[in-house]
Amino acid sequence: MAEQIASVSDEIDLCFETFGEPGDPAMLLVMGLGTQMLGWPDAFCEQLAARGRFVIRYDNRDVGRSTHFTGQRPPTVKQLLTRSKACATYSLADMAQDGIDLLDHLEIQQAHVVGVSMGGMIAQTMAARHPRRVLSLASLMSNTGHYWRGMPGLRAYPIFLRRPAGDLAAAIDSVVATFRTIGSPDYPFDEDEIRDIAVRSYERGYDPAGAGRQLAAILAAGDRTRELATITAPTLVVHGTRDVMVTPSGGRATARAIKGSRLVLIDGMGHDLPRELWGRLIDLVEENAARARPQHAAA
Repeated sequence: MAEQIASVSDEIDLCFETFGEPGDPAMLLVMGLGTQMLGWPDAFCEQLAARGRFVIRYDNRDVGRSTHFTGQRPPTVKQLLTRSKACATYSLADMAQDGIDLLDHLEIQQAHVVGVSMGGMIAQTMAARHPRRVLSLASLMSNTGHYWRGMPGLRAYPIFLRRPAGDLAAAIDSVVATFRTIGSPDYPFDEDEIRDIAVRSYERGYDPAGAGRQLAAILAAGDRTRELATITAPTLVVHGTRDVMVTPSGGRATARAIKGSRLVLIDGMGHDLPRELWGRLIDLVEENAARARPQHAAA
């Protein structure tokens, strides 16, 4: 289905797209920091839909064609380094509410929720604060917000300090350089696909300041370990052993925090979704979704 805009609150419009049949069980996909919903590749969504899922992907606030907080300044480097909560324009809880509001717009009572990186944090928050709406949770390459768990490796820090690109060519080169750094070293690097997504993303709405505001929301949330302990939905935690953006300790901490969760570490996987792993990832997500019990769904 073509992209649509949903006015989910007085101040937030979300751009979303669906795959599959509306009558099938819903699966909400939540993308990571500064990344538009295109980060969930079309073919990946189509493969999920082929498993009998009504797949929904959307732009988080401050990226793509969703609402941008253009009147709010992004945090300074000093504020980010000191983890100043004062620099946050909104919270992870606000971003989680956006996803719940989108389900309301679509008249969907419950969904299986899959989040990657920051999207994993948002998905975790949905499961903790809206337990009746989340049938199952899959948290991919994410963390708990603990100061020493899942922090970026040294190779990743220059990404945060890079100056915003001034034109399309520079923006594409920046995205390619980023994924060369954080991608999966044991799997082929598909530069053509990355460039294609980078071009489409630039044309849909380029706003590097939005990523800064999202990062401020992450840092302001602090350590969410206690909140994660309240999650009751069947939970899958997936992490790559070669992730330098959110190091594997973040996945281990997430799995420890959520009782009964399943931790899967994938050798050679970094901070991306290599095509060669789609089948395995989809199998894992589907196996976890099958753990959702009727009594949980009715809660």
